[in-house]
Amino acid sequence: MTNRLNGSKRSGVAPFIAMDVMRDATALERQEGRRIIHLEVGQPSTQAPQIVREAAARALASDRLGYTDALGTPALRERIARYYADRHGLDLAPERVVVTPGSSGGFILAFLACFDPGARVAISEPGYPAYRNILLALGLEPVGIAVGAETRWSLTPELIEEAERRHGRIAGVLVASPANPTGTMLTPEALAALSQACARQGRWFISDEIYHGISFGAETATALASSDDALVVNSFSKYYCMTGWRLGWVVVPERLVRPIERLAQNLFIAPSSIAQAAGVVAFDATAELDANVAVYAANRKLLLDALPEAGLTRFAPADGAFYLYADVSKLTNDSTDFCHRMLHQAGVAATPGLDFDPLNGATTVRFSFAGTTADMEEAVARLKRWLA
Repeated sequence: MTNRLNGSKRSGVAPFIAMDVMRDATALERQEGRRIIHLEVGQPSTQAPQIVREAAARALASDRLGYTDALGTPALRERIARYYADRHGLDLAPERVVVTPGSSGGFILAFLACFDPGARVAISEPGYPAYRNILLALGLEPVGIAVGAETRWSLTPELIEEAERRHGRIAGVLVASPANPTGTMLTPEALAALSQACARQGRWFISDEIYHGISFGAETATALASSDDALVVNSFSKYYCMTGWRLGWVVVPERLVRPIERLAQNLFIAPSSIAQAAGVVAFDATAELDANVAVYAANRKLLLDALPEAGLTRFAPADGAFYLYADVSKLTNDSTDFCHRMLHQAGVAATPGLDFDPLNGATTVRFSFAGTTADMEEAVARLKRWLA
């Protein structure tokens, strides 16, 4: 009789519920032929910019598309560094840029380079669920800090200090601006205060800036403007509409470049060569990309104006990204069941708040408005009929 082998404890992380909802919605479309309105994932409805697709076609036709340097091609690293000069007025050495297989690969490299097993890392709740689950899978301890309207859904130095008194030494802090799921943004002053407080306390500071480029009147700031010790994660997925290309980057302090290079060599070998060839030109597609942002702005306004008519009246401040984080406490105290019924009965897919906040997410739902305006209009019409 053979012993039954079980998976590791680290593999027992919670699911990424938004992806589960997308899987179920896709199954309904395939099996029942229904048209589902997808508001569950942060997936731009548009293709990658035309010049990006053309660059990929040229690379496919003329390049052998072999391995690149583990840290990325020199051309892309230099172009990313120039992005910080053009957008933020920063003189950034290209050697500090690490090209990664999506921002997810960037988080894995950053966490491994900065933290030993058992280290505590502060994150906000609500927050992006993969932060918590990647930390757990790597043997680290996420310290969820509840945020709400009183701090505009953002971490503060005071909240971090209070969490350290309760939980013990916090080795690092991870923030996002614009944030997922709330869309809330930190002011440049607030971002600088957080990064400088971490520097004083000897904590690593990691800033998720993957939604830069998608904001609605507020100013986006980078942590690199206030700290050379901050790690900044960014991606081609959101503003650049390249989700499936799996291409991102991390800017790291000089002393972490070689440790991260060793990790990247062993974990990933190299980022996708065709995606890197295309990514170099993505920064030159701002006219096309800003037109997409104008659609997101119209979608945001449409939902903020129309959802209250369906009974959804309270939202976190949606300063950027393409999400509305809605309070549904007047309608349910079980957001998972609510979203399940909304999908099957109304044909509208959205993500329950428990994905982002395991303690307090039972009365919240996240809606993505990254789709077409026609889809937003149809979603509102369906929700009004369903909730009536």
